[in-house]
Amino acid sequence: MATAVRDTLCFAGSEEADEAVRGTCEDASICKRFAVSIGYWKDPYIQYFVRQAKERKAPEINRGYYARVHGVSQLLKAFLKETECNCQIINLGAGLDTMFWRLKDENLLPKKYFEVDFPMIVARKIYNIKSKPPLSKPIMESHSGESFLIDAHSLDSSRYAILAADLREAAELEEKLKKFNMDTQLPTLLIAECVLVYMTPEQSASLLKWAANTFQTAMVINYEQVNMADRFGQIMIENLQRRQCSLAGVEACKSLDSQRERLLLNGWETANAIDMMKVYSYLPQADVKRIEGLEFLDEKELLEQLMQHYCICWATKDSCNLVQASLVGLQYSLRMAKYSILCFCYC
Repeated sequence: MATAVRDTLCFAGSEEADEAVRGTCEDASICKRFAVSIGYWKDPYIQYFVRQAKERKAPEINRGYYARVHGVSQLLKAFLKETECNCQIINLGAGLDTMFWRLKDENLLPKKYFEVDFPMIVARKIYNIKSKPPLSKPIMESHSGESFLIDAHSLDSSRYAILAADLREAAELEEKLKKFNMDTQLPTLLIAECVLVYMTPEQSASLLKWAANTFQTAMVINYEQVNMADRFGQIMIENLQRRQCSLAGVEACKSLDSQRERLLLNGWETANAIDMMKVYSYLPQADVKRIEGLEFLDEKELLEQLMQHYCICWATKDSCNLVQASLVGLQYSLRMAKYSILCFCYC
């Protein structure tokens, strides 16, 4: 994970820094495809976006991505269940993510699924969608009505939209999303995976504040680094700097407390954060046994160090108490330590 921590955006620095981070989109997607290819989780769509890895990825990398995908997915599906899919999802810095297609396969699509990223990444994703029927067909099957827009840097159907936008410019972001029928009155889930850490503290605060102020009922999921003030964290930072990629927002990644505080200071009513080692340690034991049987792991200490330096944070603003049951269920899961730490809708 230390060499492929970012899927998409870097809006904080120079064009050179942006380019370095855009390059890691490929790295992270290749890591995901490799993990899928040896059975960590099922994703029949990742193959249409990225080539297979030329060499094996380390087991700790594969397990790290598994915990990440599992954690984010469970939170997302919990929100969908609570809203009965009468909601919208906005994936900020979506990269080559395949969540829309997987949700359609499970009959769990929200009213609309939005993706936002760099123009270059959006253009690549649209090209893949247009040229590969297994990607384009699900979009057309879920589309209704006459309005369907597609050009080099945007695609808009009734259930799925992808657009290029600068996350530093909240007003511009909102304008573009509204053009594609974002509904501020609809319960909204926002996802940011390794996005905020590449923005300055002021820029990420502005984005979080915009989201909290724009939607009456909302939840944000943030996956990124944590505990970055220790020696291992410094090594991670140095590795990225050698790739001309600066962690402009690392100040908020000092601890789980600093992650929670950032969310609360920017308009969110509740905030939670947990490191990925904790997530991994509470995965259902049958699944843990399955994935640990896929390949031998020699460096268990390295896995623990990596997992302790990434976290999932989630926060809510809930004027209708729509997701309160989810939070109660999550707390129960944490206390009982019997179920997946994030499978809180089924406790």
